[in-house]
Amino acid sequence: MLSKAEIKRLNRYKQSKFRNQDGLFVVEGEKMLEELLQSDYNIQSIYATAPWIQKNTSLIQLKGVANKVVEINEEDLNKISLLSTPNQVYSLVKIPQENFPNQTKGLTIVLDGIKDPGNLGTIIRLADWYAIENIICSKDCVDVFNPKTVQSTMGSIFRVKVEYTDLKTYLGNQPCDLAIYGSIIEGGENIYEKQFSKDAILVIGSESHGISPEIQEYVNQKITIPRFRTDNKPESLNASIATAIMISEIKRTK
Repeated sequence: MLSKAEIKRLNRYKQSKFRNQDGLFVVEGEKMLEELLQSDYNIQSIYATAPWIQKNTSLIQLKGVANKVVEINEEDLNKISLLSTPNQVYSLVKIPQENFPNQTKGLTIVLDGIKDPGNLGTIIRLADWYAIENIICSKDCVDVFNPKTVQSTMGSIFRVKVEYTDLKTYLGNQPCDLAIYGSIIEGGENIYEKQFSKDAILVIGSESHGISPEIQEYVNQKITIPRFRTDNKPESLNASIATAIMISEIKRTK
């Protein structure tokens, strides 16, 4: 049985200040732990029910983390889980220190002010599906290690690098001939009529305001997903849906 102090300590990783302070984030659930155990991420501890431990003994031993596994009951799991429906296993993982590339090879996604953890998680899954290795986020984007973001990636977080930086500096350091596409609601080139470059950056703006004016200055090719209704409804697409359409078309035509 976990002590009250340990339960309190584990619960605090709901908050970004403690994740940043300790350099740890939470990974939960059978599917996520399967992905985690096959990744290079550094696991600090695993709290799991007996059935999960028995089922995954071989994988635990292969990863070399048997000494980091703590068996708990479902009652304790309910107390520490950040999920609405706890699922067998909870793990603390060290936040990696990544170095993002200064030069772009292939397609890189740049996110400007994405606030919704579900949107960011879905975009990470999209990047994984389309073999996009890097996502660059503005500093005001939602935390990639927010539990809701982590969960919505369904394991893709372990294969896609996500970095936070000053976008003006990052984009300003790119080669002048690099294609920097910006997704805008209207007024850009029709995405279905455009040929795309192999090496490029795709900028996606916030759910509420789109690409900020200061970042639009670095966009050299504005593109739009045409709306086929004629009554201007709906007003916009969800950020992750727009990203999916953009990536799919870029990958198809390049």
